[in-house]
Amino acid sequence: MENYTLTINGKKQEVSAEPDMPLLWVLRDLLNMKGTKFGCGQALCGACTVHLDDVAIRSCSLPISEVGAGNITTIEGLSEKGDHPLQEAWVEHVVPQCGYCQGGQIMTAAALLKQNPTPSEAEIEAAMQGNLCRCGTYNRIKSAIQTAASR
Repeated sequence: MENYTLTINGKKQEVSAEPDMPLLWVLRDLLNMKGTKFGCGQALCGACTVHLDDVAIRSCSLPISEVGAGNITTIEGLSEKGDHPLQEAWVEHVVPQCGYCQGGQIMTAAALLKQNPTPSEAEIEAAMQGNLCRCGTYNRIKSAIQTAASR
């Protein structure tokens, strides 16, 4: 076990973990932050997406030892009141059905909009391609991202 100081949602957190423990399990099991979900464990589905220095990453495949001094943002840290434009657009477009993938979907979309505030439809589709939704709400997800981008 090693000690790590992480900056998560703007707050310093101290944890003790094995160096190869994925960030996902540090968040969920050690810090009790349940918004980031486990999906596939192979960085293929996007349910575990968080930001590391404003870049969307798959937390299931990033060992804690590789986080370094980066700033981590989880779905809980996107907006204190749940009023981020994407979160509001998600509700407006009735995106979630089961909701399991939605944290990862929103975090991927937030990274896209931070990098490209006015993405084209093709750019949205390309950015979101690696996020799977079992309920198939892809058209609503795209519409919500377009709405958030327009605000």
